[in-house]
Amino acid sequence: MTAFKTLDDIGDIKGKRVLVRVDLNVPMADGKVTDETRIERVAPTINELADKGARVILLAHFGRPKGAADPALSLAPIAGATAEVLGRTVAFAADCIGEQAGKAVAALKDGEVLLLENTRFHKGEEKNDPDFTRALAANGDLYVNDAFSAAHRAHASTEGLAHLMPAFAGRTMQAELDALEKGLGDPVRPVVAIVGGAKVSTKIDLLMNLVKKVDALVIGGGMANTFLAARGTDIGKSLCEHDLAATARQIMIEAAESGCAIILPSDAVVAWEFKAGAANETVAIEAVPADAMILDLGPKTVETINEWIDRAATLVWNGPLGAFEIQPFDRATVAAARHAAERTKNGPFASVAGGGDTVAALNHAGAADDFTYVSTAGGAFLEWMEGKPLPGVEVLKK
Repeated sequence: MTAFKTLDDIGDIKGKRVLVRVDLNVPMADGKVTDETRIERVAPTINELADKGARVILLAHFGRPKGAADPALSLAPIAGATAEVLGRTVAFAADCIGEQAGKAVAALKDGEVLLLENTRFHKGEEKNDPDFTRALAANGDLYVNDAFSAAHRAHASTEGLAHLMPAFAGRTMQAELDALEKGLGDPVRPVVAIVGGAKVSTKIDLLMNLVKKVDALVIGGGMANTFLAARGTDIGKSLCEHDLAATARQIMIEAAESGCAIILPSDAVVAWEFKAGAANETVAIEAVPADAMILDLGPKTVETINEWIDRAATLVWNGPLGAFEIQPFDRATVAAARHAAERTKNGPFASVAGGGDTVAALNHAGAADDFTYVSTAGGAFLEWMEGKPLPGVEVLKK
């Protein structure tokens, strides 16, 4: 049984005003939504509540307006895109509290949906101000949080409301929490984590937490260079945080003490300039030319990673293995991602991935749809991987 209250615990909601925190922080161009993924993610929760006769009131933020109304960051254009995805009308109110919000809520009929204006137009949102939280709560009878991506923030609409009314996890939040539990909370072992990306400095807490929880940690991307250099390997002109050598060594020591294998590159693809189609060659990691830079993992390293994936029962992935944005330095990421996807299809195997670059990399590899779960939550996913409690999740616990 899940440790969180979900829509299955909510009871009869016909005629009830349900405040639903969603993530509608979607990419826009020329006043139009260019990627509806986040709207699609919350559609099941909204439609389920509306189909059961609830009066659904959506709370969301957009951008960083710093507590003041900014027409460029209005949610008004997103109401239309949300209506198209839901297949039902979505009304809009030009404020999330006060008279305008109150009138729009009062006009709602059973099964109808209303989107309130950007919660961050008020300073009280990010401050989790009690007065602002009460003003939000005045328009609802129940609270549903379906925005895991904002759950690492203790804001009024993500955490404060759960203290003032019955609170539940929406279907997207529920799926995310279930997937994360399978990934690191109570995983089937062996567990392998793949962590890539450019810098160690942004993922120190993450690495420190993972070496205590997983059986093997694959380190790729630019951050692998810092570990290689800390180990005394000459990495030429590769991206590297030499000032973090002691940190990298400490992570390797803690991994050894925890019985976690650290997998670093044994070969690499090097080039002399950072551009698509640049002349390149594959070399052993000890033979990186002094004037070249590592831009991808080599085939032997990928073979090793795939062997670890085959041994594992659970995979957690954050960050690309190389400079996947430019060819041909996407090969390692694509090969490992496709192998993990195939392993997931043939099961039993749980593969959980998240983080902005990770989602883009898995989509580039055509592998995302075959992973057990791919989280679109950037900061919240990372903080979960770091082992930090998420305020918006803690308040939903039974």
